[in-house]
Amino acid sequence: MQKFYLKLFALIIILNLTGCGYNKFQSLDEDAKASWSEVLNQYQRRADLVPNLVNVVKGYAEHEKSVLTQVADARSRVGSLQVTTDVINDPEAFAKFQAAQSQLTGALSRLLAVSENYPNLKADQGFRDLQAQLEGTENRITVARNRYIQTIKDYNVSVRSFPENLTAMMFGYKTKPSFTVDNEKTISVAPTVNFGDMK
Repeated sequence: MQKFYLKLFALIIILNLTGCGYNKFQSLDEDAKASWSEVLNQYQRRADLVPNLVNVVKGYAEHEKSVLTQVADARSRVGSLQVTTDVINDPEAFAKFQAAQSQLTGALSRLLAVSENYPNLKADQGFRDLQAQLEGTENRITVARNRYIQTIKDYNVSVRSFPENLTAMMFGYKTKPSFTVDNEKTISVAPTVNFGDMK
């Protein structure tokens, strides 16, 4: 009789483990790593375009050294980060990564704005090709980030939902950081439109 109860107890434990969410966390964790890898892939693609873009601009706008230096420095900071899929488990490292990428985005925006002052640069086929590649890469980054955000949302909901949160606590699964909007305070303020300035 005791063997029967032991077998029944083992069966109950096995059935409970299949419904506890452990396997779901394995799947969600792998999805998070895969979507993060795609984000890194697209950011790397952008970083690889930067030296070529800087060299083309340098040929036409040599005296724009401060902007060129900002782009080179921002790319250097991005390149110096040792980023792996483990970053998604470390909110501090994730924030550093996001800050470095934001600096590079800003520097590239300034570089492209400078190009408006140089008609010959804007007409250069190499520059236009690089600009098109950069725009395409920015779109890919947006898509990859959106996929990552959705994947992390699903993961974090599971970590916080009962009864899966018990499994998460037992096996050390914690919420993972997601991307945030830069300058959240700025975007919450409605823009001012002054029709008096329009001609």
